[in-house]
Amino acid sequence: METNTPEVKKTIFSGIQPSGSLTIGNYIGALRNFTLLQDDYNCIYCVVDMHAITVRQDPAQLRRRCLEVAATYIACGLDPKKNIIYCQSHVSGHAELAWILNCFTYMGELSRMTQYKDKCARHADNINAGLFDYPVLMAADILLYQADLVPIGADQKQHLELTRNIAQRFNSIYGDVFTVPEGYFGKVGSRIMSLQEPTRKMSKSDPDECYIAILDPEDAIRRKIKRAVTDSDGEIRYDPENKPGVSNLLSIIAAMSGQEIDSVVSDLQGQGYGALKNRCTEVVLDTLLPIQAEHARLMADKGYLQSILDENAQRANHLAQKTLRKIQKKVGFAARG
Repeated sequence: METNTPEVKKTIFSGIQPSGSLTIGNYIGALRNFTLLQDDYNCIYCVVDMHAITVRQDPAQLRRRCLEVAATYIACGLDPKKNIIYCQSHVSGHAELAWILNCFTYMGELSRMTQYKDKCARHADNINAGLFDYPVLMAADILLYQADLVPIGADQKQHLELTRNIAQRFNSIYGDVFTVPEGYFGKVGSRIMSLQEPTRKMSKSDPDECYIAILDPEDAIRRKIKRAVTDSDGEIRYDPENKPGVSNLLSIIAAMSGQEIDSVVSDLQGQGYGALKNRCTEVVLDTLLPIQAEHARLMADKGYLQSILDENAQRANHLAQKTLRKIQKKVGFAARG
């Protein structure tokens, strides 16, 4: 007799820091793609406010940005009923598991983290223990939910590898407790570069003119694209090595419009950089203005937004506690009544 056993969905975990404005690079590389996953995976999207405080933050601004990131997730199409969207600090299991995992992580592993070295260079006046240790908290974020998959870019591969090492180390001592996560590499998209330094990836930590934020006002978007670096030869072609600025604008147009880059180049053939920048402005605004309108609607009803975060934190906490209790028993913590 045949039995129709329902397929168990895999779990995806991802987190975004509320420490700056999310950019069109975040949208193209992550947020847009997340909407394609919500029917096929158990998706957990965390606003990682605990990670954010490794550098000094204005408390009121950080609180607002937590709400803004959650609203941005939803405005970009993520359904808070299908996905778990919550703040990291609202689930104490992140910190509790991080402490346990600290005891299974070696100082040498943490000292080799490239991002730690980069952040030390940028924040030389505040090289704190959290800055050194945050890859362990990142590992706890992932392992707490027994995540199968983690969407990552090239700059996060080192952290995922550390997470896998910690999980395997713990499992070798206590049995198969943690799911060892894999990187999730979705549809390959364009790598969006800085508008002013197009050989570098666009980053929300760069000066304002270097990136387009999802919530930038229309006049700012027009200004930034108009001032974007191109070159002096005037030819529109895709050549990242020799024409990084022009290629970056073409990548943005293709990613936002759904066109192939060759098709964009063909459409603009024989025209100047003014036409290129006008086309880029048009497709960016067509994409972002509806998102901004929905974001504004959500932010105008903070009670509703807070209720989503509270409800989703409860859902996340339920999953977290199942893992945490198992881990606490494995390491020998006293039983709870």
